[in-house]
Amino acid sequence: MWRDESVTWQVAHRSPGAILDLLGRVDAVHGLYYVLMHGVFHAWDGGLWALRLPSVAATALAAAGVAAVAHRLVGERAALVAGCVYAVLPPVQMYAQEGRSYALVAAAVVWATYLMLRERWVVYTVVLLAGCWLHEFAALALLAHAFTARHARGWRWSAATVVALLLPLAAVSVRQAHQQLGWLGRPSWQDWAAYAVVGGACLLLARGAPRDLVRVALPLVLLPPGLLMAVSLLNPWYVDRYVLYALAGPALLAGARLAAARGWWPWVLAGALLVPFGIWSAWLRTPESRKDDVLAVAAAVRERARPGDAVVFMPSRRREWLLSSPEVYEGLRDPALAAGPTASHSLQGTELPPERIRAGLLASPRVIALLDPADQPLDPYPREAAKREVLASRFDLCSVTEVRGARIALYTPRGDCLPLWRSPAGRGP
Repeated sequence: MWRDESVTWQVAHRSPGAILDLLGRVDAVHGLYYVLMHGVFHAWDGGLWALRLPSVAATALAAAGVAAVAHRLVGERAALVAGCVYAVLPPVQMYAQEGRSYALVAAAVVWATYLMLRERWVVYTVVLLAGCWLHEFAALALLAHAFTARHARGWRWSAATVVALLLPLAAVSVRQAHQQLGWLGRPSWQDWAAYAVVGGACLLLARGAPRDLVRVALPLVLLPPGLLMAVSLLNPWYVDRYVLYALAGPALLAGARLAAARGWWPWVLAGALLVPFGIWSAWLRTPESRKDDVLAVAAAVRERARPGDAVVFMPSRRREWLLSSPEVYEGLRDPALAAGPTASHSLQGTELPPERIRAGLLASPRVIALLDPADQPLDPYPREAAKREVLASRFDLCSVTEVRGARIALYTPRGDCLPLWRSPAGRGP
């Protein structure tokens, strides 16, 4: 479990009222997903299985939806191949095993695409609106759908209804955008290169593919990510998982071309691609595929903690590492905490002023510090500077343990252990 999944776990375990209090301040974009996961955990508190099972089921549903679209536009053979292609794509595999909303959003968009082709406008509206409320960037699928259905009066009414009913969420989430997306930078050259490679491959696959399929698949793969990346040149909002559903486009095109292939070489090429895809998919199932491992962090803290120990998070947002392991966190004293996540209607709680953090640390016989990896920049905020200054000037660093994406450092007052390393004042390990 990495830190984004930990957020899902700890928010979904709050009461419905506490979830609503949180959404008024932050994370409204994920509100419906948290409510759904609260229902899942209420019915079955099955740990990681319960956390990830909805994403697994949604991915299977999305693959079935890709097959349904291909079956309607091309035929049975293309349907089978397209559904399988979608299921084996490594990004799809990644979010199939993650306790976040992206697989559910993809399933909603794919089935909305099928319902658009069937001209089932009421159901289309409900399904696409559900996808948009799970993550509002699903609304970008309307741009892709416009290429196929913009002349249909029913679609225009459906699109207007989806936009109108999404406006309340958009109004709240825009106010929260800085908290939600402030960590993002503009799309990197790797993002643009990946977009160009996937788009170019789809343009090649579209040559000779059925025209109706091309009108559905190409806009889906090109428009949502392309527009979001273009907007992100001014307001950085792009992350590839926000438009995961766009991968239905290449799956549809690949399925159609393989189904129509004559000879053996296209199948040899497809088989060859399965080798790196298989290696990539196997890697995605390891802790190394995530930025951190909150369960490993909690286990390392459990091994080192003693009654009365203080725990300090540097930076404070890394409190998430222990929030999904309450049996570990509740056994420690958090001298920087002013109010916990639920009481403060926040994700990681709020912290005391710098002088009170300093006093709390100085009164601690031992301090377990949870830190980012050494190559990460230090937060410049006064609270974080106070933590670093106290630990560097008044404590010895006795040990540092590295786990995936984190370091666990043990500090004691000067002279109580053989220092591992005495850091420059104000910097920390």
